[in-house]
Amino acid sequence: MALRDIFRFRELPESETSKPFLEHLEDLRWMIVKMAITLVIAMIFCFAFRSTLVRVMQVPLHDIDQKIGALRALGITDSIVISFHLAFYAGIVISFPLLLYFAAEFVLPALTAVEKRFLFPAIGVSFALFLLGVLVCYFWLLPKTILFFFRDTQSLGWTPTWTVQQYYSFVTRFTIGFGLAFELPVVVLALVRFGLVTYRFMARTRPYAIVLIFILATIITPTPDVITLVAMGLPMCLLYESCIWIAWLMERRARSTSSI
Repeated sequence: MALRDIFRFRELPESETSKPFLEHLEDLRWMIVKMAITLVIAMIFCFAFRSTLVRVMQVPLHDIDQKIGALRALGITDSIVISFHLAFYAGIVISFPLLLYFAAEFVLPALTAVEKRFLFPAIGVSFALFLLGVLVCYFWLLPKTILFFFRDTQSLGWTPTWTVQQYYSFVTRFTIGFGLAFELPVVVLALVRFGLVTYRFMARTRPYAIVLIFILATIITPTPDVITLVAMGLPMCLLYESCIWIAWLMERRARSTSSI
């Protein structure tokens, strides 16, 4: 049923012949193949610069205290495992526009000529929001979060000694999760554009949306503490609230256009 709901958005214009369900599955397979190849190529490129990636990701750590700049590697294969880990997430960042394009190409093949002109700008805005979320997290939220846990550990009389596995898992999941959180306006506005949700529906279901946002933040955040959960969930709630008003403006503009 889930696949059929997706294919419902792939209805071709009346002048063209609709594809059988199995051909839709073939399109889905090729979309996954293209996205996988793109991601693998991006990963190989990022892996070649793994030393630079390691230094960049440890900058927030060095800015807090030089004493904790040296992370501990407890596993024999940590150097390779962490390198692939970083290459994977960095590959997602640099290949994000292409991944979005392949997804849009599959889900929305029957766009009108006017809508197709907005496809690339929409992908550009989506990537810009994703990158903005990553940068905001890296330069602002991540150092504050690390500093909080550093001082909290010291307040208990313990010496902060973190492993490379724990540190890079926390940093990559946190930054990528924050970047994906900034995609919320794009998702919501796309649903509004296709008539699946309205301004009134979004405003009426605001309390439920906030609960769902914090559930999603719980899944995305790398640690279960309240501080990280609020740091992730609150910006998403503000983004959702902005989407409500943007949806209101879109509906108002559509009504004024249709009345002319």
